[in-house]
Amino acid sequence: MPDSADYQAQHKHRLSYMPWLYYRLKPRHLAWATPWQHEIQAQLRALETVEIGKNVFIAPEARLFAEPGRPIVIGDNSYIAADTVLHGPVTLGQHVSINHHASLDGGRAGIVIGDHCRIAAYCSLYAFNHGLAPDRLIRDQAVSSRGICIQSDVWLGSHTGVVDGVTMAEGAVAGMHSVVTRDVDAYQIVAGNPARAIGQRQNNK
Repeated sequence: MPDSADYQAQHKHRLSYMPWLYYRLKPRHLAWATPWQHEIQAQLRALETVEIGKNVFIAPEARLFAEPGRPIVIGDNSYIAADTVLHGPVTLGQHVSINHHASLDGGRAGIVIGDHCRIAAYCSLYAFNHGLAPDRLIRDQAVSSRGICIQSDVWLGSHTGVVDGVTMAEGAVAGMHSVVTRDVDAYQIVAGNPARAIGQRQNNK
């Protein structure tokens, strides 16, 4: 197909929602795609407190908010798909994928995601919580934040939620539509609401 303006515009949309394709582009497509990404990332650096590693893809439709003191750090070879919302403090390791419509808010304590993690579409990670005292409105409750830690090689299935204070250890997996409310052991597979152990990945390390 010719590299027309219409084709490039459509291909940019495709890459925004399927960013892993960016790393498979042929040189003739990289000729326009690479400057496009550089422009997006330069604008983010100018406007937000972000640190972006090498060979990173960020969809222009993604929304990154990183005020001073609430930085976003993105490791090498990671990508952030369209309609994702990241509010710092958030730290992504290397080779991390954040797929479309995911929502991550670091609260005060922050979210840390280790290398080689896969965060599927529509996942929600919120590193803060509201109090529940009955003598005041929910809107007036104190807000707490303990942070979320997702260690390396973790996979969160689509529509998974992770609440404040949770650590998911290396190699853990959460099935689709899980709500993870407590720590998950290394290589453990959990599912459900609230998520419970349903299996174990084979650990040959």
